[in-house]
Amino acid sequence: MRQRLSSEPDRYRGRRRVPTPPRSRYAAVVTTAFVGAGVVALGAGGLPDAKSVSPSALSELENAAATSEDFAARAADAERATRDERTQLESSLSEAPDAWVLPLKGYNFTSPYGMRWNKLHAGIDLAAPEGTAYRAIHSGTVTKAGWFGGYGYCVIIQHPDGTESVYGHSSNLLVQEGQQVKAGDEIGWVGNTGHSYGPHLHLEVHVNGEPTDPIPWLRTKGVDIQLQVETIYGGVVDS
Repeated sequence: MRQRLSSEPDRYRGRRRVPTPPRSRYAAVVTTAFVGAGVVALGAGGLPDAKSVSPSALSELENAAATSEDFAARAADAERATRDERTQLESSLSEAPDAWVLPLKGYNFTSPYGMRWNKLHAGIDLAAPEGTAYRAIHSGTVTKAGWFGGYGYCVIIQHPDGTESVYGHSSNLLVQEGQQVKAGDEIGWVGNTGHSYGPHLHLEVHVNGEPTDPIPWLRTKGVDIQLQVETIYGGVVDS
């Protein structure tokens, strides 16, 4: 390589040389540029031009949105109607003079009517959390509301047909002797008073002054204690 003489003019004096990138870097830069341009072109081609959307398509979208809103409104109306019908049915159920209903809404059937420990268990036991409200199974007059020996705090109702219902082991009583009640009225709270093994409602039904098995007897009235179903005028109400 020939050395430049000091007398020769320096063509590069005053200029700044830009280093030439390596071939690999040059190729990468060029490739990236082409790929980026392609992506931009594809993206631009894939997005619809708002001016090119047909009026009929826009109309269909608007109609679909309106239909969806209409369906939602109808569903909300139907749900409200169902709740209202349920409330009206429960109200008519309790006001009907000949209605018979479940004593509790939600319970575990724990003990049947029959002999237990060589002694007659004259009713059935329905376990529920202490403080759960229980209801009169039929309209009538409260003849007992207070402490009643092994029954603990107890309510006894005399019904128009002469039968009696007995509700034992209450934690609180909501009625007084002589009070008139309707089917479904809350008359006390589930408790653990008297000769009790845990929070539950002890229910008895007396016919002609004698205890009888409440389960088959109430079935004749359209109430199934074991299935927790009560029927009235041919309709079924799940509690």
